[in-house]
Amino acid sequence: MLLRLRVRLPDRPGSLGQVARTLGVTGADIVQMVVLERVGGRAVDDFTVIWPAAAPVDRILAGLAAIPGVVVEGVWRSVGAPAVGGADAELVGQVAANPSDGIATLVDAVPGLLSADWAAVLTVAVDWARPGDENAERAPAVVCASWQAPHTLRAPEVTPLRPRSFDGGERERYATAPFGRAGLVLLVARGGQEGSPHAPAFHGTEVDRLAQLVRASALVLGTRLDHAPGPARSMDWPVNRAGPRLATLDN
Repeated sequence: MLLRLRVRLPDRPGSLGQVARTLGVTGADIVQMVVLERVGGRAVDDFTVIWPAAAPVDRILAGLAAIPGVVVEGVWRSVGAPAVGGADAELVGQVAANPSDGIATLVDAVPGLLSADWAAVLTVAVDWARPGDENAERAPAVVCASWQAPHTLRAPEVTPLRPRSFDGGERERYATAPFGRAGLVLLVARGGQEGSPHAPAFHGTEVDRLAQLVRASALVLGTRLDHAPGPARSMDWPVNRAGPRLATLDN
């Protein structure tokens, strides 16, 4: 199986080599590494590795914990290595090529780009920020969800409407970015499954990437976004599944 590991390590010569060697010794085969951050003498890197399904993940964690200055911030399962280099532009191009299915195309592709489990587009009531109105409809409604999403998706509270990451519980990690019209928000999730390893919060670079994708798609789709379904009264909403659309990009 594929595992994704987020590792914080000293930003000095030799540290990355120690991590790579330790992963190899424990039996992990590295297929991708992405540098997320280099600040104040520390770096944050994401590693995608092939790991035997029957082997305990604790073996990796113990090996990395033995390296001075190395901290594992999260480990989670991944269907595929997150796409890099030109994949975002390709996705926006496919949204532009078939705008009638633009939202579904975006939703199905984003989990693979960000090593997430699923994604959904929600719509938030226009009166969500109105104080003192007990009758205001503030629960977000699901417009479209990726094929990996839960069959009954309980949408989390996504306001305030700005690009951000947040936790939904002990395991759930979310990132959101608004389209800037019609109260539409793209939600991306990882973690939350019983027995799954601990997934980390979405990093700032991942949130920025999501926001850029949403802004570009919003410019392409324009007024089509205004015809999305209105908000629901219940947060439990049957999922409109588009099915996988991008064989080269989806999770």
